[in-house]
Amino acid sequence: MSQKSYNGKPTLYLIPTPIGNLDDMTYRAVKTLNEVEVIFSEDTRVTHELLHHFNIKKKCIASHDHNEGLNKDKLLSYLNDGYDVGLVSDRGTPIVSDPGYTLAKSAIDAGFNVVGLPGATALIPALITSGLNAEHFLFYGFLNSKESKRKKELESLKDQPFTMIFYEAPHRIEKTLKDVLECLGNRNISIAREISKRFEEIYRGTILDVQKEIIGAKGEMVFIVEGNKEEKTFDHLTLVEHVNLYIKEGKSSKDAIKLVSKERKLPKSEVYNAYHIERS
Repeated sequence: MSQKSYNGKPTLYLIPTPIGNLDDMTYRAVKTLNEVEVIFSEDTRVTHELLHHFNIKKKCIASHDHNEGLNKDKLLSYLNDGYDVGLVSDRGTPIVSDPGYTLAKSAIDAGFNVVGLPGATALIPALITSGLNAEHFLFYGFLNSKESKRKKELESLKDQPFTMIFYEAPHRIEKTLKDVLECLGNRNISIAREISKRFEEIYRGTILDVQKEIIGAKGEMVFIVEGNKEEKTFDHLTLVEHVNLYIKEGKSSKDAIKLVSKERKLPKSEVYNAYHIERS
């Protein structure tokens, strides 16, 4: 059901904050923070510093991954009383690899407006300075912190043709690059750290090139990996093996047959018959 964002109803504003350079705060973000009744904040200490810089005095309520579900009633209470509410994460845009989704969804479900302001985010500056193709891209966010699960995630992404964007913490970047190399091969990558800050630095090259330089690097990082450029062929598989490959991935036999006929440029009936004859 459609809903106009500026219809006079109480509104939850999702407000991006600078990821490093305070000059990246937009005029609209400052204005909105001044106008809302209360601010739900990932870390009130970080938010109070930001508000102090812009001479804003507002009540802040801590709302992070561990208590966000408990804050739904507080948020709805403010909105039901007719107040506009702000929501910020420590840095960047709320909900994008940050808290905020639960509150935003609860406001939407209750019929209130949820308005997202344009503003600072780390992934776009990292992408456009990477030197990699930005026409089509996949933003993944953080990979799993456990090696076995991280490798499974990477295996599921290895055939993606699009440039892929990940976030990573400095203490894990070397292990993560090792896993990316093992699962995806020695692709071209870019790693941007300390984006918008004085010591911003960008590493570009193959994984093996960057691994030598990144040792001991500090600061939050965005790393970009080029997509799979290899032509995917299935000539080594029989039609039945090809269908079973997709069934193992979780597709129904009907969808698998449709995919195989499309990829091999064969009539669907031919693939269907080959598959069902062998099964009978």
